[in-house]
Parts: sequence; structure tokens; C-alpha cells
Amino acid sequence: MAKQLASDLISRRNFLKGASLGVGIPVVGTVLAACGNAPATAQSPTAMPADHNMTTAPQGQAGGGMTADEMDAHHEAGIKAFLAGKETTTKGNQPLEPKMDGDVKVFELTSSVIQWEYAKDQKVEAWVYNEQLPGPVIRVTEGDKVRVVLKNQLPESTAIHFHGVLVPNNMDGVPFITQPPIKPGASFTYEFTIRNSGSHMYHSHHNATKQVGKGQLGAFIVDPKDKSKDFAYDVEHLMILNDQVGGFTINGKGFPATEPVVAKKGQKLRIRYMNEGQLIHPMHLHGLPQLVVAKDGWPLPQPYMCDTLNVAPGERWDVIVDCTEPGAWAFHCHILSHAEGDNGMFGMVTALVIQE
Repeated sequence: MAKQLASDLISRRNFLKGASLGVGIPVVGTVLAACGNAPATAQSPTAMPADHNMTTAPQGQAGGGMTADEMDAHHEAGIKAFLAGKETTTKGNQPLEPKMDGDVKVFELTSSVIQWEYAKDQKVEAWVYNEQLPGPVIRVTEGDKVRVVLKNQLPESTAIHFHGVLVPNNMDGVPFITQPPIKPGASFTYEFTIRNSGSHMYHSHHNATKQVGKGQLGAFIVDPKDKSKDFAYDVEHLMILNDQVGGFTINGKGFPATEPVVAKKGQKLRIRYMNEGQLIHPMHLHGLPQLVVAKDGWPLPQPYMCDTLNVAPGERWDVIVDCTEPGAWAFHCHILSHAEGDNGMFGMVTALVIQE
């Protein structure tokens, strides 16, 4: 079985397609490591009821009325679907290139309603920016002059809050506190100069439980003007967590439709966690420690090691992983009802793939 899984992983086509921001490298020589049980099939739900794992089975019978062999087959099918890279037709977190108006970087966003494929052949109504979930990545540098123009094609009013970004009060994006709501069919322009670097977010702040829950969310990343003040890393991966539209998802997808995190042996990998959901998600990486270096965009005075990092709603965490151990390492939320059940793994599960 191990040899077959390794073979499946090596032969997986386009395994890295969009797996990390600006990184595309082929997967070779990897093996599946540290996965005691395998994930659900592509047809399994990404979100399970709270008592999903509470079944009591007669002797010789697995949970959910399945035999042990039947359960194992479900788990194996999910692993194979993940390794085969059965791609969905949609993808979020695409870089948004600005237009230049003099020295101002102009980003154009449109809020609209679409059908979002969160797992293969499984779709749900989503309220998104630029027809993707998460919305496009806005990436700028300290000191940049930025203009964000939002056109609202939702059936209700909306607004954008730039979460963690230092902005003038009238650009804070909270209807009836700092601005009028953006009515359906209307547009609003936000303009400010970037003052603080780090991993931040943007999302709706109007009927937010519904609108953010349905997908009005995205990453806002600010690189420091002085690159020497940034953390040392070779590759990076953005990981936006959500627990509403599509169930328990990473970057808008539920396992086995999630994408792997990929690096080469010897590289330093930077992971930017962002929680846009309503629940905490302790993210656990098998096999390797995570060096926690920043919280909510601010460098920690004393970085620390962990293997499980609790990411609460609204939080952003930056970690550095020294990729010293080759293989495919399980990577998942450690609230187990968000990640694994009778039918195998689902939801907030992926793998860190380290190449030789």
C-alpha cells in the first residue's frame, strides 16, 4: 500500500498547480507519511454533524453501519482522490494586479453571487469578490498609495473593512459609523496610504455573519518597505480558514479538493494563516514544528515553536517551517469533527509535501 500511495503521489499531474503564492514546482520522490486514516471520497460532505463520530457499532462492525473493510475503502478512496488531484473548476486567492493612476495602485473589486464548487461536483451559492473564493489577493508594500473600488452586484447593501490595515477613520468600511452602505448597483472608492506591513484581510462589515459567511472575504498582504526587516523564507503559502460556505474549508475547498502545501527539502516555508470563520481552528502539522513569528501582522518579540497553532476568528498568524523531512505530511484542523469521520477525512485537511 505504501509503495502504491507513493507511486500515485509521484505521478499526480499538476499536483502543485496554484498550491502556493507564486510557486510552481513538480512533486517527485514523495511518500505519504503520518496518515493513520485516509480521507473521504470526493462525494463525502465537507461538514459533518457534531455527533458524526459517536456511532456505537456491534462487534466486528465499523461505525455508521459499515464493516471495517467498507470503512477502510472509504478512507482509501479519499486519499486516492487527493493524490490524483481531481481538480474543481474554480479557484480562489488569485493575485489581483493593480492598475496605475499616477503613483496610486488601483484595485477593482466586484461583489456578486455565483455557484461555487467547494468539492468536486459539489456547489453552493456564494457571495464573492471577482467571482472567486477566497477573493483575490491584494498585495502591496508599505508606503504605497492604494485605491480600492468596489462595485456592488449583491441583492443587498455591503461595504469593505480592511481588517488589520491602518486606515483613516472614513476608510474603515463600517456602514452608518464611517460611511453610508453601498447600495445594490452602486460603487464606493476607498483610498489610503499603507502604513503597516503584515498579513491582513478584507471583508464585508455589513450583515457580516451572512456576507462573510457566504464568501465576502480575501487576503490583504503588505510587504515591508525595508526587506531586511522581513522574516527569512524561500516559499510561502496562504491558508484562509472558513466554516460556513461549503462547510469546513481551506481556501474555499474541502478535502479531498484541497490543495497541498509544497516545498523542497532545505527550504524555509512561510505559512500565513487567516481565520474568516466563526469557530476556532487549531491547525496541526505532522512531523515538523512551526516557528510562530507574527500575530495579526505584528512580529512577535519572542518567536516560539509549536506543532498545533490555535487560529481564532479574525486572527492572522505567520509561521516558518524548516522543511527538513521529505515526504507528504498530514496537515489539518485538530478539532477532529472538522477533519475526519466514518467515511474518512473531509473538510480542513491537506498535506505538506516536501520534495527531496
